[in-house]
Amino acid sequence: MIHSIIENVRSWFRKLGNGANKESSPEEAAAPATKEKGEIAGGQRRISESRESDLERRKSRSRRRPRRRGPRKEETPLPEREAYRPEPFIALEEPWDPSEFQVPEEEGKTRFHDLDLPNEIMHGIYDLGFQYCTPIQSAILPQAIQGADAAGKAQTGTGKSAVFLITILAHLLTKPSPEKRRRGTPRALILAPTRELVLQIEKDARALAKYTPVKIVSVFGGMDYEKQKRSLTSGLVDVVMATPGRLLDFLRQGDIHLGNLEILIIDEADRMLDMGFIPDVQRIIRSTPPKANRQTMLFSATLTPEVTRFASQWTRDPVMVEIEPEHVAADTVEQIIYITTTEEKFALLYNIITLQKLDRVIVFGNRRDLTRKLTEKFRDYGISCALLSGEVDQKKRIRTLEDFRAGKIRVLVATDVAARGLHVDAVSHVINYNLPLDPEDYVHRIGRTGRAGASGISISFASEDDAFQIPAIEKFLGTELHCIHPEDEWLVLPPKPEGVRARPQIPRSSQGVGNDRRLPPGARSSSKRNANFKKSGSTRR
Repeated sequence: MIHSIIENVRSWFRKLGNGANKESSPEEAAAPATKEKGEIAGGQRRISESRESDLERRKSRSRRRPRRRGPRKEETPLPEREAYRPEPFIALEEPWDPSEFQVPEEEGKTRFHDLDLPNEIMHGIYDLGFQYCTPIQSAILPQAIQGADAAGKAQTGTGKSAVFLITILAHLLTKPSPEKRRRGTPRALILAPTRELVLQIEKDARALAKYTPVKIVSVFGGMDYEKQKRSLTSGLVDVVMATPGRLLDFLRQGDIHLGNLEILIIDEADRMLDMGFIPDVQRIIRSTPPKANRQTMLFSATLTPEVTRFASQWTRDPVMVEIEPEHVAADTVEQIIYITTTEEKFALLYNIITLQKLDRVIVFGNRRDLTRKLTEKFRDYGISCALLSGEVDQKKRIRTLEDFRAGKIRVLVATDVAARGLHVDAVSHVINYNLPLDPEDYVHRIGRTGRAGASGISISFASEDDAFQIPAIEKFLGTELHCIHPEDEWLVLPPKPEGVRARPQIPRSSQGVGNDRRLPPGARSSSKRNANFKKSGSTRR
């Protein structure tokens, strides 16, 4: 039955492709643009008419005060006030020898050695194990480190973060800092749509800047404002990475100044547009120098006409690079789709994780209630897991990601809030409990594995409801996905382990998670599944 659904939808897509091939414009589908509510107030406030009289009154009062006797306390000279820059890094007892980093030349590949980067950056690259540039890095970096603007179409996992981070670090290390720089005046700014992405970019930046004196600060909503303010104003900050909303808060309060910004990075511009952040981004950009006086780099998973228009407004003669999504997913990630029924999904999920002894897995669900129920079911079976969705508060999300990276959590159950900007090393498997409605979300999900050239496996479950999404995903990827039936024994859910406390029974849901009416091992029948396949004339392979 499910096979026939997939084939029918595939044939419909083929007929559609042979037609006019006219696609609706993203501009037509986009929601009406949000009207701007005003611009950031710039400069000083106007002096009121009564201010002069106020000053006169203060002067007269000061004349009546008796003079102090004794020496006045000397003010701290200005150079000492400016000396808040982080202390220079203490040199290692055995300085790093660049000759340790040897990478052979290979035709068609660009080495980081070929970019003439400072040794401090090369040391960080060496520690991270990078040898050759990814396609987007080799296309943009040679010109970007010379000061050129750039606009790139690239998914996460292509190495785009390293493009702008290496560009920023090379600029900061080779161009001297202005002598008189105020606190809260960063030289580089990175804007990202979500807190998770900001934190990941900060983690990558600190790894690359490990052997440099560059000071990095991140600001985002959901955390203590005053604590972030102290990070911004306690000294001279070089790089700030932020979400648009929180950065606007600091701009309105006068705690950050962007008038002398040298480099501006806008990451995931398409998602900024989807989340309604573009008006905020425009206000932020208006507080920076003109584009002729700054270097700007913009990255987006898709280059819609609207994103392209913003790129032309915010950049000057940018280097344009497009990395197609099929080159992101298909080359490094093995993609498998198991045809199953809704009721059998959790048994299949549990057996895949336990029988294959997977220890770092991300499971994606389409809805919050589904991910909550999946988390409860995993805990019922004694599997360490955690939930990552929009309803989880920020501090807990950060702690969850740290525990997952440290291996304390075996399974991370997430909604699409974690699909972009979530970078965790050594994720061997990504499992789609349901297929996403948007093909791009499928690419973002499976991009959590197989990163930076490593291999990974993506497993998706296709029930009667999910089958309709497969042809659209195949069209987006430009390849046909491999749909197979799982082994019969994988569809049998074993009894709960002894010593695990049972939870109250959860009513059955449309996603098949709450099916607690289990039969003893070996007694579970597949009558419903077999009946469905008999109707369509399909047989199990």
